[in-house]
Amino acid sequence: MKLDELRPAAGSSREAYRKGRGHGSGNGKTAGRGHKGQKARSGGGVRPGFEGGQTPLYRRMPKRGFNNKNFANVYAEVNVSALDVFEDGAVVDAVALAEAGLINKLYDGVKILGNGELTKNLTVKAKCFTKSASEKIEKAGGKAEVI
Repeated sequence: MKLDELRPAAGSSREAYRKGRGHGSGNGKTAGRGHKGQKARSGGGVRPGFEGGQTPLYRRMPKRGFNNKNFANVYAEVNVSALDVFEDGAVVDAVALAEAGLINKLYDGVKILGNGELTKNLTVKAKCFTKSASEKIEKAGGKAEVI
């Protein structure tokens, strides 16, 4: 068998049906959309779940049951590149980050992300680090301490 001999299985494919190509095609003029109305318009139709203005089922139903989002940890995120504002040898923790204006709220702790480069030797104390962030901190001569 050669690539140029490959064909779809018999009866599995058919020629595309061309809409709006005249009366003789059997699907000309309105091209199967009927006359006027919302669904006949360009871009017309309604979104999934729309019930003509009636409150849709997904809003009428009570919201019950377990959702893990209610218990997920939310971290104040800081990129490695933002840590360059501290001087060499500084100890960077949540309080220092807040004083520098890098975080507004502590949430469940601070997470250090690995975007950017770090040129200073810092001791960074945070709840968690991405792998690349801890590598960049240690490469610059600093320490990444998980608290």
